[in-house]
Amino acid sequence: MFKKNILLLLILFPLCIFSQSDEIEKSVQYLSNNKNTPEEYIASKFAQKDIILLSEEHRVKENLQFVKSLIPVLYQNKVYNLGMEFGASENQAQLDSLISAPEYNKDLARKLMFNYNSGWAFKGYTDLYEAAWSFNRSLPKSSKKFRILNLSYRYDWSSFSGQRTSEKMKKVFYKGNTETYRFSIVEKEIVTKREKILILTGDVHAFTKYKFPVYDFLGTDFIRFEDGYFGNQLYAKYPRLVYSVLLHKPFSNRPDTKPNLISPADGKIEIIMEKINNTPVGFDLADTPLGKLKDNSYYSMGYQDFTLENFYDGYIFLAPINKLSGCDIDPKFLTASNWNEAQENVADPDWRPRPKNMEEYWKQIREYGDIAKKYGEVDKY
Repeated sequence: MFKKNILLLLILFPLCIFSQSDEIEKSVQYLSNNKNTPEEYIASKFAQKDIILLSEEHRVKENLQFVKSLIPVLYQNKVYNLGMEFGASENQAQLDSLISAPEYNKDLARKLMFNYNSGWAFKGYTDLYEAAWSFNRSLPKSSKKFRILNLSYRYDWSSFSGQRTSEKMKKVFYKGNTETYRFSIVEKEIVTKREKILILTGDVHAFTKYKFPVYDFLGTDFIRFEDGYFGNQLYAKYPRLVYSVLLHKPFSNRPDTKPNLISPADGKIEIIMEKINNTPVGFDLADTPLGKLKDNSYYSMGYQDFTLENFYDGYIFLAPINKLSGCDIDPKFLTASNWNEAQENVADPDWRPRPKNMEEYWKQIREYGDIAKKYGEVDKY
């Protein structure tokens, strides 16, 4: 019996290796036959869709530089709007004025970002304002201007402490569910006007057909699939208009499993990209060899035979995970004059303690922005 088991393993092991090698080679061949730069890929999708949700890991410099480079490409393809999770709709008129003004006002740009999140000192986001302003300055005066659309509102964290309860969170999110709020802005400003938009947002907000799994004692198999995120709502009502694209990043591992972060598709995406010399590329996941790659990260929980095409519609690779870096930090974002307001309304103080002083504030910003350190944990164990 023992000899039979050894013989079976000797037969199956090479078959497994061959299968993995085959799917990698098929993926490489697909990319060779479907060469699209990331910019070309986004442009091509707007020929078919009106709303593209671009899912980012926050504060990654390369992602924001890519979005900045997209502004002229979007405009050439009749996409005149960039939607941003990080921005308050109360300040939309001021933002419109900022990026269409004769001169750029960096202090106003900082103030607008501060108004949304007093802890968001990452320069890459306000750099998008300046890039939009610079592009608009290059247009003839009579031309339609490029616009950045704020998709959130000013939350009020000033009275929050302790654990989250419905009573407390109604005071923080006093205009209601943020996902539905974002949906309503896009519906009003984009869908009803028959315009197009690229939306830069964090991953959970960008989910469309994919439903995020959470533990639920009352759920079937003790799991619940969330379908109320911003992208889910857009896709539910306007499935033909919406497309979701993931910017390459590490995935969270399953709970109580080391390492905390793992490479997408069990590392196969990075293996494939290395075979094409890590050339930046955009590609479809639906009905492609890359979309058929299996993934066993947190995102796969509750799903049978989960693959990348179950997750997003498209994928953009800019650089290997170990080459991605954090945004520059704007040292003028926080000053003695706005410190009290910053401390009072710091976001999510149950996730990060309210800083006691300015030194602690900057320490938290630097630690949160240290992408190299965070990504150094990927596949570490």
